[in-house]
Amino acid sequence: MKFSSAEIALVAFFAAAYTIGVTLLAPISFDPRFQVRVADALLPLSIIFGPPAALGLGLGCSVANFFGGYGIIDVVGGGAANFVACMLAWFIGESSASRRFLGCLAETIIVTIIVGGYLWLIFGIQIEISLLGVFIGSLISINILGFLLLEALYRVGFIRKYAKR
Repeated sequence: MKFSSAEIALVAFFAAAYTIGVTLLAPISFDPRFQVRVADALLPLSIIFGPPAALGLGLGCSVANFFGGYGIIDVVGGGAANFVACMLAWFIGESSASRRFLGCLAETIIVTIIVGGYLWLIFGIQIEISLLGVFIGSLISINILGFLLLEALYRVGFIRKYAKR
């Protein structure tokens, strides 16, 4: 896949925005039992911006986890979780609000399974607590904040004017 200069700029923007969002809110971004990454509200935007957003949000997660995370497993696993979640949401599509919400739900499930699936190994906490903590945090950031952001962009006409599929 070859990216245009505009798509490369999108990758850089999403990577920087995600990294800054996570590191500025580090106390709630890195808690192994209850993790709310407000920057995850950017993940639903991959439904609009596709692979450049997915790549940027995956890279941003890896960079943020490098500086404040829990080692190489978190750097690779977190970045991969964001990338896979965003690509899946993009494939689900933007055709209707219900499909966009389904895409957000898919992102929450992917992030919960991958990140919750390795945090319990790193910290030796019960897997149920790890999965539940990541799930609740992702539900707040992706399905509430992120979906509201996504729908607001649709309602103000931003999508028709600037995004392409």
